[in-house]
Amino acid sequence: MNKTLSEELQQGILQLGLSVNRDVQQKLLAYLALLVKWNKTYNLTAIRDPQQMVRHHLLDSLAILPYLEKGHWLDVGCGAGLPGLMLAICHQDWDVTLIDSNSKKTGFVQQAIIELAIVNARVHCIRVEDFQAADKFDGIISRAFTELGAFVRLTRHLIADDGRWVAMKGIPEQELASVPEDCVVERIIPLVVPELNAARSLVIVIPGGKHD
Repeated sequence: MNKTLSEELQQGILQLGLSVNRDVQQKLLAYLALLVKWNKTYNLTAIRDPQQMVRHHLLDSLAILPYLEKGHWLDVGCGAGLPGLMLAICHQDWDVTLIDSNSKKTGFVQQAIIELAIVNARVHCIRVEDFQAADKFDGIISRAFTELGAFVRLTRHLIADDGRWVAMKGIPEQELASVPEDCVVERIIPLVVPELNAARSLVIVIPGGKHD
């Protein structure tokens, strides 16, 4: 089965047009194995089949990489570490902080950080409203946290002046009106995730007044 998962991941990476070396791919598969193991006890994800996890979790997270820039990143409502741990594993020169209010999920993320020796990531079990950071974040990302406007409002105290909010969504159009007036939807990027028959998109929001 591991060979099948490895081939599924490698083929998906090629279809996404990404360059991910073999060591990084092995670490992604080691994360997957850990997720499968913990999921039996802690119900971290509703998806049980490891092959589906490759598509729905690994490749879905990797698909966003071409649209992100190096920097100080925050993953809000990180769940089992998606996409934050994928960013940290694939880009060891990025700095990634993950937060979630569910202690079982952050416990898993902490264990993954330790077992996989992910030195550029850290996790906190805390509500985002209560989270404070010494340095503002260049990018704040969420995959399944809340609707777009609430995501921006709840994390406004954490974004750098020239930072970006990045929301992983399905069909986001109905949520665009909820974005605060002093922010701008900069881009909506349609995504195609290999073998995933679902609408996926990336919404990028920036601070600043409305522009004509």
